[in-house]
Amino acid sequence: MNEEFKKLKSKLLKIIIEKSYEKKEVTLASGKKSDFYIDCRQTTLHPEGAYLVGRLFYEMIKSLGIKIDAVGGPTMGADPIAAAISIASYLENNPIPAFIIRKEPKKHGLGLWIEGKKNIRDNADVVIVEDVVTTGSSSIQAAKRAEEEGLKVAAIFAMVDRLDGGAEAIKTAGYRFESIFTRDDIIGGQ
Repeated sequence: MNEEFKKLKSKLLKIIIEKSYEKKEVTLASGKKSDFYIDCRQTTLHPEGAYLVGRLFYEMIKSLGIKIDAVGGPTMGADPIAAAISIASYLENNPIPAFIIRKEPKKHGLGLWIEGKKNIRDNADVVIVEDVVTTGSSSIQAAKRAEEEGLKVAAIFAMVDRLDGGAEAIKTAGYRFESIFTRDDIIGGQ
């Protein structure tokens, strides 16, 4: 990890703590109860937050050592992340298209599961991105849906791993997993 990456990561952590972290009782999408909530959309929809997310994930994608053809994930948390990565890659003269995986196929029009698919070749190498991983089930579902649509999943990346077994579940399902931060980084950074 180079100094620039560390600097960007430090800036992003500050924004996440300020905009996305709340100490309160919540029920997570997984159904689990928690005494804190991390809403990364508050960060990914912030101008500097989006820029930092795009840059950091783009650097992580480059570190894979293979050409990634597209980046996307489950709507709605992954939508601004994928767009930010796509813009960051374009600015680096290595454009990577973004895509969105729906929770269910569109009920009208073409009935698509994946939006943005016309920008992606068949059998493309892709990275699935997430905002927060808890159990890993939505990441795994997104990866499987991408594969059913003819894409090859090279890795799953998250902004935050809540350390609730998601990383292990994703790896057990056969996918490479990395996160920018863990729950401990967020809670410990206060």
